Amino acid sequence: MNVRRLIPTAVVAGSVALGLTALSGCAGSDATDRGSGDKLKVVASFYPMQFLAEEIGGKHVDVTTLTKPGVEPHDLELTPRQIGGLSDADYVLYLKGIQPAVDDAIAQSGVKDSVDAAKLTTLEDHGAEVGGHEGEEHGHEHEGGEAGADPHIWLDPVKYAEVAKGVGKSLQKADPDHAADYAKNTTALVDRLGGLNTSFETGLRDTATKTFITTHSAFGYLAERYGLTQEGIAGIDPEAEPSPARIQEIHTVAEKSRATTVFFETLASDRTARTLAKDTGLKTDVLDPLEGITGASKGADYIEVMESNLAALQKALGAK
Repeated sequence: MNVRRLIPTAVVAGSVALGLTALSGCAGSDATDRGSGDKLKVVASFYPMQFLAEEIGGKHVDVTTLTKPGVEPHDLELTPRQIGGLSDADYVLYLKGIQPAVDDAIAQSGVKDSVDAAKLTTLEDHGAEVGGHEGEEHGHEHEGGEAGADPHIWLDPVKYAEVAKGVGKSLQKADPDHAADYAKNTTALVDRLGGLNTSFETGLRDTATKTFITTHSAFGYLAERYGLTQEGIAGIDPEAEPSPARIQEIHTVAEKSRATTVFFETLASDRTARTLAKDTGLKTDVLDPLEGITGASKGADYIEVMESNLAALQKALGAK
């Protein structure tokens, strides 16, 4: 599981208490009561959840995100105001296993409509992440965020579509007055994700190599979906320095598999990737794990950045 620098539960619990106390001083007797013309107040944990909420909710939702653009989601620390805002939300959408601080805050907030996206599809193991061969090893499947399961489901358009369907149904229950619109928007998004899946299938079907090297071991689902092999440099932390032994191992893997490129991401340092590329004679490029959209992102939203990822993979893998 790709989780770094875990925040102590006691710290989060204290922040939750402080946040809820602060909220009680300014909220009404029922913070979730909405007028007929008000939008559904939605809190999303980070960008992949925000995108779903905005696309499916459309004009009927007001979406805020706990993870601001440019913030590395795994390292997120919540403010008391953010924690208090969870109890003021009508609907919270998050992905358990990505952000420990968010998981703990939601568990203690008592929010009525909180949806864990990990429970809307089937999670899988993708092998050891430190110095292992991700993509070559697939373990047992898990329902919803169990220990050992890979939470990066949004990088597989098929699994992301499954989550979208579940989000659509849950929004219909949370706001039945606009159920028809939520259903329509869900269908439209699922169709777009289906088109994206087709593009990946056809675009990666015939390539010179099936192996790609990345600093961030986030692409296990994508690799499995399209018959690729992900090789992580230093495991869960994209900014960690690889050991000399791992550099040599990657060099050997690159030669045997004819890999050409070391991928890094936009929200973390590219130092590890560039060091390895220099040592092994490989190229570098961006493969975006889509944990946030910034000015450096190669696209304005999930679909556009995934299309850029596809183009980068086609170039690196020698698509024919």
